Amino acid sequence: MTYAIQELVIRHVSPFDTEEITDLVAAAMGDGPVARWLQPDPVLRRRTAPGYFEIFVDYALQYGEVYSTADAEDGRMCGVALWFPLTSLIPPPADYDRRIKEATETASDRVHVLDAAIEAHHPVEPHHYLAFLAVRPDRQNEGIGSALLDRHHARLDRAGLPAYLEANDPRNRDLYLRHGYQVRSVIQLPAGPLLWGMWRAPMG
Repeated sequence: MTYAIQELVIRHVSPFDTEEITDLVAAAMGDGPVARWLQPDPVLRRRTAPGYFEIFVDYALQYGEVYSTADAEDGRMCGVALWFPLTSLIPPPADYDRRIKEATETASDRVHVLDAAIEAHHPVEPHHYLAFLAVRPDRQNEGIGSALLDRHHARLDRAGLPAYLEANDPRNRDLYLRHGYQVRSVIQLPAGPLLWGMWRAPMG
């Protein structure tokens, strides 16, 4: 299925796009403040980031809803959103601890600290959870992230469902504020960056 949104093509993604999605998310987020806190060594971070993000891409393709934007000229993926419909229980990622340890090497302890901090603030009400919103670095500031958000928010508003996410830097936080989110909690990572837990009530 495809949908024309702000001159972009928003499409459901098949499992065959796993590598492309992983590469895009790693390129967009692999040097962000949380990624740098997880793995301060830039060489190790570049090497391990794809394996870390692949765990969540696999999980979203199995239990979530994934949308991407495709470049109109060359068909390359330029943005992706990974949502989880937490309106009912879903199982945790298979072999999570083992995969995290193998993928992140020396950063696995910090991954578990991050997970615990996020889980402590995660709302219990039924909602859709935006785990990752990523735009290819050379296509940022073009409205691609907003188009992906608008696509799913329209569905949530029709269904009367709220949304939740964690913003990982002030610029992202401000983007989500413009899309109707409100800061619900502030998460301080030990000797690390802030994250903002943000909630969007359905509109319309």
